[in-house]
Amino acid sequence: MTDGRLEGSRHSAAIGGHEAKLVRTDFGTTGYAASRLGFGGMELSGPPRSVEISEGQSIRVLHAAFDFGINYFDTSIDYGLSEERIGVAFKGRRENIILATKCGCDVSNGSGEHAPHVYTPENIRKGVAQSLKRLRTDYTDVMQLHGNPTVEQLESQGGLDALIELRDKGVIRQIGLSTRKPYLKEFVDLDILNVFQLPYSAIQRQHEDIAEALSAKGKAIVARGVTARGSVAKGWTVTPVGMKEGQAQSIWEVAKLDELLDGMSRIEFMIRFALTSPALSLCLVGTTNVSHLEANILASERGPLDADLYHQALKRLTEAGSAPGDAEYARGGPKPPQRPR
Repeated sequence: MTDGRLEGSRHSAAIGGHEAKLVRTDFGTTGYAASRLGFGGMELSGPPRSVEISEGQSIRVLHAAFDFGINYFDTSIDYGLSEERIGVAFKGRRENIILATKCGCDVSNGSGEHAPHVYTPENIRKGVAQSLKRLRTDYTDVMQLHGNPTVEQLESQGGLDALIELRDKGVIRQIGLSTRKPYLKEFVDLDILNVFQLPYSAIQRQHEDIAEALSAKGKAIVARGVTARGSVAKGWTVTPVGMKEGQAQSIWEVAKLDELLDGMSRIEFMIRFALTSPALSLCLVGTTNVSHLEANILASERGPLDADLYHQALKRLTEAGSAPGDAEYARGGPKPPQRPR
């Protein structure tokens, strides 16, 4: 295997005596084959964005993800310690993973995701150089613009030209964008972008239509938030990013999704629902708990939902208010870490 590229392969590892298998499929038209589940590195950032986790714990969960068949690892400058910990975990195994990170982040003071994002060539180049150093690599497979830039910003400030230059030098392999509606709409026809990361889950379907449009163009679609930050299994004590307090629980209960589970856990339903969507190339899961990761792998191994069940869930969710369209996106989620440089 080179650069995470495989041909129709499956990766397997024993989980509790069971041989789990993750299918790897074409990642849009990028030439990569990615596991249907990817690992989202935000949970490795450390407080206050996530729980306290040691470097050793981080490496254990990253190695477990790899051993269970995940080959796509997503992170960002904005995610605190995440890049550095992924770099340590995969030193010497770089060619076996697809490594995705993000740029346009505030490199100067390290104040995190809620600091203004800057899309000048200088900041893009500094950010890419910093990420490569932290990740202990000389290239990234996917470099995503982070935040909510406009096309006009990227063109007038020169950020796009800087990314193209870095791609032509081989420092980055694929250019992507991690954003959401309404900002996402104007990027649909921007040909230099091959990877799009967007929010998506059963109870947060407003990006479904644009994901389908991008997928039809051969773009790789990465879904984040597919388990709604685990809120479905945590007594609704956390709020999914982009949703108002109580909104996720209301949609779930109005749709009466518990009636459809038939022995599935709520988390399993959420993962398999997302994997059923033909528009999604890959679904990110993030955790610091190996047993939770195992459960996610086993859920994905059970494959897409039955077609009748899926269409019944779609109907109920639409009626409950989770549907494609321009629904309001609330700012939510944990605050970013403050890190000295």
